[in-house]
Amino acid sequence: MIDAVIARWYAVIRGEAELDDLLHKDCVFWSPVLFQPQKGRDLTKLYLTAASQVFPGDPHAYIDDPEGPAAIDAAGFRYTKKVLDGNHAVLEFETTMGGVVVNGVDIITCDDSGFIVEFKVMLRPMKAVAAVRDQMAVMLATLGNT
Repeated sequence: MIDAVIARWYAVIRGEAELDDLLHKDCVFWSPVLFQPQKGRDLTKLYLTAASQVFPGDPHAYIDDPEGPAAIDAAGFRYTKKVLDGNHAVLEFETTMGGVVVNGVDIITCDDSGFIVEFKVMLRPMKAVAAVRDQMAVMLATLGNT
């Protein structure tokens, strides 16, 4: 099941599918900078939409891209590794923000119906966490006012 969900996630990233069609109505989003989980499709969508604006790079860059990560600018967001098992996926990514190298993972869990029920983001190093926190705060404020 997770293979199909990740294929749909990549379609969302490429702008070929809608995020609402992939997220369970009770999806839980775990931010690398917030203590409490963000619950529900709307909040998860808000955070993922903000992240898509904050992380620089080619949204078509992902680990299964036939061109591969090497085809993208070194500063661009790209998935570099993936582990899929059962209803779980771990997608490692890299990018650069303001000269800070950001390394992280998206941990995605789906249900048996093919909806994402949990999306957890983890980041390193601390400088990257601070950079993402600051830029996400601005983007969330902007999206919240539209």
